[in-house]
Amino acid sequence: MDSITLRNRLLVATAMWKDATGEPLPRLAPGDPAEQLQTFELQLVDRLWEMATPENAREVADRTWDLVYDRPEDDPTKRRVVECHEALARMTQLHD
Repeated sequence: MDSITLRNRLLVATAMWKDATGEPLPRLAPGDPAEQLQTFELQLVDRLWEMATPENAREVADRTWDLVYDRPEDDPTKRRVVECHEALARMTQLHD
């Protein structure tokens, strides 16, 4: 992953974390920046999914999709988002 893509993904993920949680960014283990970013993005998706309610499930789905919409299908974060979307869809169906 090139440095510009890495930086842009980091900016999107950190802004989304701060907006959604209001908490400081989580500390990550030292390592390869691309792996650190992927770990952080997965934590972000999991956190957003944990915060989902029937009332905000569609908003959570939109936010998480904004994070990964242009990525290849085999991207680990995109796969996690798709899994979460399935759960969010069930959540909204039960609420409707």
